[in-house]
Amino acid sequence: MIGKLKGLVDEIGEDHCIIDVGGVGYVAFCPLRTLSGLEAGTAVALFIETYVREDMIRLYGFRTTLEREWFRMLQNNVQGVGAKVALSVLSTLSPAELANAIALKDVAMVARAPGVGKKVAERIITELKSKAPAFAGDATGTIGLKQELGEGVAPAPMADAVSALANLGYSRDIAANAIALALKAAGEGADAGTLIRLGLKELAR
Repeated sequence: MIGKLKGLVDEIGEDHCIIDVGGVGYVAFCPLRTLSGLEAGTAVALFIETYVREDMIRLYGFRTTLEREWFRMLQNNVQGVGAKVALSVLSTLSPAELANAIALKDVAMVARAPGVGKKVAERIITELKSKAPAFAGDATGTIGLKQELGEGVAPAPMADAVSALANLGYSRDIAANAIALALKAAGEGADAGTLIRLGLKELAR
């Protein structure tokens, strides 16, 4: 089994790249977010998920082990999600964005990925809500608050403040990030008005 490839980018296609490792070209299918960061002729290291079937061997490549873990989780835990849909999700959302969307139960955000309808997005959120916090990446610090917001159990001042920022046109994800930072500055027990004011300051930075 191949777990990692380190070599030169030989070719970049619409859904794959070819990595030259010691004169051998390996085809790796990748999320668009990964492919967009590659440049022909440059060195690269990709973390690989190897699929072996009776009729083919296929390699899937990712820039981080976190992306690879999400690729595995999507397929192993969500009915109707195979490699193609999992790549589509990871092409559209970073691990942190995906974790946030699941925590906030943001079906529309997950459904932005091509080939992911409302029902599949709902299954992704339902099946992965308990696993998302451990694989939130950059969102680890605020994932708890977002889960509380998604479940409707967040403290009233925080929920009201996030709602107020969302009504101003900010996404719930961005609003929740701002209010989480505002809470750190204001301390526990801050009222909604204070959190909104400090949250707007954070958004204006």
